Parts: sequence; structure tokens; C-alpha cells
Amino acid sequence: MIREVAAEIRLLQQSFDAFDEAAAARLRLNRTDLRALDIILGRQALTAGDLAAALGMSPAATTTVIDRLERAGFVVRTRDTGNRRRVMVEPTDTARAAERDVYLPVGTVGAKALRRYDENQLATILDFLRTARRVQQDQTVRLGSPAGTREEPPG
Repeated sequence: MIREVAAEIRLLQQSFDAFDEAAAARLRLNRTDLRALDIILGRQALTAGDLAAALGMSPAATTTVIDRLERAGFVVRTRDTGNRRRVMVEPTDTARAAERDVYLPVGTVGAKALRRYDENQLATILDFLRTARRVQQDQTVRLGSPAGTREEPPG
């Protein structure tokens, strides 16, 4: 059974990869820019430094990503009102529209699919997902990538 689960995880990862490739093509972004946009959409606003840390990229490389996303109309830069030296990166209405077009249908269909499980089964699924994410993050760190040190999402 563990071997079957492992095989399904591999196929799931491949399906995520294929989806991300299709989403990037739909939005006319490269995969790094799509990752950045996903991180930005997950928050109201974040600093350029926080985005660099989440991406595991240098500040200079992150600036290039932000430049491309800004030119594409997906983000705007603003000054932090509490610290004028900090640059905040915020999603635009165009980014929110892309989120509704690309990601909302996945969430809707996924939520519908999960309705077949009871609360105890959902708790087990949630535990599995959190465990799998921790394993993946640990293995990313083992391989030497700073992206494995991303902050944990709430909850």
C-alpha cells in the first residue's frame, strides 16, 4: 500500500507540474514568475525581501521577477507606510482576475470532490498533506536549496 501511495504522490506532483505549466502559458509568464505571483496572491502585500526569501532567490533576481510581473500588470510596488525604505509588492486587479480564471475553478472542483469525505477522513487527509509538505521541505533543505526554508502557512 505504501508503494501505491508513493506512486500516486509522484503522479500528483506531475499533475501539479503540468497544471503550473498550463497556467504559466495561459498567463504568458515563465514558471518562476508564476511561483512569485502565487506567493503574492496568497497575501495582501509583502515586502520584496519577503518575496525573495519565499522564492529562495537573491534580492537582485527577485527584483527582476517583480519588474516582469509589474510590466505584465500583475503587481504594483508601493512604499511601506511604516518604513518608507521598504518596498511592498501587491497584486493588482489583473492578478486577482487571473486568480479567479486560473485557480478558482480548481478550488471549486476540489472542494466539491472533498465533500465525499467525512470530518475524520478530512482530518486524516489534512494530517497527511502537512506531513508530506514537511517531508518535501526537509528534502529540499537536504538538497541545499534555501527555498525549502519557506515560512509555514498558517493553520
